[in-house]
Amino acid sequence: MIMTTACNEPAGTEKDKTTVETGFDPNFKVTAESFADLQVLRYQVPGWEQLSPAQKELAYYLYEASLAGRDIIYDQRGKHNLAVRKLIEAIWKNYSGERSGESWEQFQTYAGQIWFSNGIYHHYSNDKIVPSCSQEYFFQTLMASVPETELPLAHGEDVKAFTDKMKKVIFDPSYMPKMVDLRAGIDNVVHSANNFYENVSMKEVEAFYATFPHSDHEPEWGLNSKTTKENGKVVEKVWKSGGMYASAIDRIIFWLEKAVPLAENEAQKKAFSLLIDYYKTGDLKIWDEYNIAWLANTNSIIDFTNGFIEVYGDAIGKKGSYESIVSIRDFESTKRIAAIAKEAQWFEDNSPLFPEHKKKQVKGIDAKVINVVVEAGDAAPSTPIGINLPNSDWIRKEHGSKSVSLGNIVHAYDQSSASSGFLDEFVADPEVLKRMKEHGNLASALHTDMHECIGHASGQINPGVGTPDKTLKNYASCLEEARADLVALYYIMDPKLVEIGVMPSLETGKAEYDNYMMNGLMTQLTRIKPGHNIEEAHMRNRALNAYWVYEKGKADNVVEFIKKDGKTYVQINDYEKLRTLFGELLREIQRIKSEGDYEAGKHLVETYGVKVNQELHKEVLERFAALNIRPYKGFIQPRLVPEMKDGKIVDVKLEYPESFFDQMMEYAEKYSFLPIYN
Repeated sequence: MIMTTACNEPAGTEKDKTTVETGFDPNFKVTAESFADLQVLRYQVPGWEQLSPAQKELAYYLYEASLAGRDIIYDQRGKHNLAVRKLIEAIWKNYSGERSGESWEQFQTYAGQIWFSNGIYHHYSNDKIVPSCSQEYFFQTLMASVPETELPLAHGEDVKAFTDKMKKVIFDPSYMPKMVDLRAGIDNVVHSANNFYENVSMKEVEAFYATFPHSDHEPEWGLNSKTTKENGKVVEKVWKSGGMYASAIDRIIFWLEKAVPLAENEAQKKAFSLLIDYYKTGDLKIWDEYNIAWLANTNSIIDFTNGFIEVYGDAIGKKGSYESIVSIRDFESTKRIAAIAKEAQWFEDNSPLFPEHKKKQVKGIDAKVINVVVEAGDAAPSTPIGINLPNSDWIRKEHGSKSVSLGNIVHAYDQSSASSGFLDEFVADPEVLKRMKEHGNLASALHTDMHECIGHASGQINPGVGTPDKTLKNYASCLEEARADLVALYYIMDPKLVEIGVMPSLETGKAEYDNYMMNGLMTQLTRIKPGHNIEEAHMRNRALNAYWVYEKGKADNVVEFIKKDGKTYVQINDYEKLRTLFGELLREIQRIKSEGDYEAGKHLVETYGVKVNQELHKEVLERFAALNIRPYKGFIQPRLVPEMKDGKIVDVKLEYPESFFDQMMEYAEKYSFLPIYN
């Protein structure tokens, strides 16, 4: 991972309403459309009207830069994604037949799934999404309504060849079935359908990057390129102006150059300028310079992350997915996370890690709560709730990190799940249920704060040991998320949090333990299809942590499954011993990272983080289905509209669209810059 580790909304959480809701309209409608396993939400942007005209104009340019890269994430997630998306858009625009009935609704659901997942692979499971409507309806009724000139035909391709190709791409579940395939014992590069690699094996990729310079200060080689073969030789196609994705990247540069004169301070201006240079050159050393400059800007109200960032889309953790977030600082809510960041050295010194794996000096952590203005690429529609960046280990060690909680996103999640009935279904003990409803929101917020702020920032790699993408390979992302979670879990039961005033009592910590163990052992299974194992990195991390402590604590009955009225529940019997076990696992996973112990990391993940108890899974799915809750949520983005006078922007209005489908078609018109195939 190079820039950010983003942590998504946990599965099936229900939180209390104790959040300070300053600036939020209580009458704002959070929920929008729902389809398949997805619930689309809307979020508010408190603080927008308090910005100056110059700040609003700056945010507008960054907003446009963010959305300009929209096509990139589609292409990265699969080479046929843009062709499928553009076909769906052409059908949506041109079909004049009946837009009702079962077949149309099935097509509409498929269209929504493709837009939500940025392509034909499910945003979370990475499995191929196949339409429920028939091939005959899709091609002979819907596609037949599209003029040939508006079909996304490749160069030299006729309609018949295009149709035959799309039948295989869209309807054949065995053709390129999975975007990221993390199964052990296979070539994870060859079996993954993303567009990060083509005609190369995992061994060839590893051998290629083994030739790059290696030192304690090298960039994450391979982050911003596709690796393929030309004339039998392994090469990189770099994502930059003049290179791959140039037509979209040039639009990003266009808007960034407009933003530079409006920067709030010199540090921000320097960061913008370096980001432009990076996009123009593709030089990863300039990317590192940008990250260092970005870290130095701690005073601006508006912040901006943009680049090739998350590596979860790559089975071997090298390639960064395009992502962008524009945000406003929330000063009042920042006080909690800042109090934790201030004590970062204390947390490091008192952690259960081996002494040689602790940082002797934790560099400055800038921690804050932000309110998102817009998200794009891999951050939308499904979004993180917390971010810690950059992820370059040497930059973290020498320059520190920024840690943020996405306040208005968390607020929208809270509002949407306040009365779902989820906890009532999966918590048996009335006292535990009461505690989770009273303390759950704060517990979840503190977990996110500590995961991002002190979790990802903790520990150090031994001298001479490579970065996790090289040493831990396809297990690196899962183990890093598990490690950060364990830091949060270990300290959420520490009186230190009460002492510094961010938590009223250890009851909050107990509420988080109750939720985490229930989620990791049971309820996150709502996101998995029957008969499948766990593959997504965050889900593997939670299962790994929960099942490891469950197994290791069996002798003392620390945690157990109980039956009540024929239903299964998770019960914690000893919270202090559970904390000790979390600390022991944290020590071991940090050792694995510090020493680059691939075999030990593989054993942990494969033993505790992958396998699913199918009988328990069946029960959980049946109970969850009765609640009529969608397991995944994502967002419609606000719209920024500039007001002009004499050719200049004098104000920027913020609007809240109400239809996800309408927004996707609006984006199709405004932000389609790449060729069909890249």
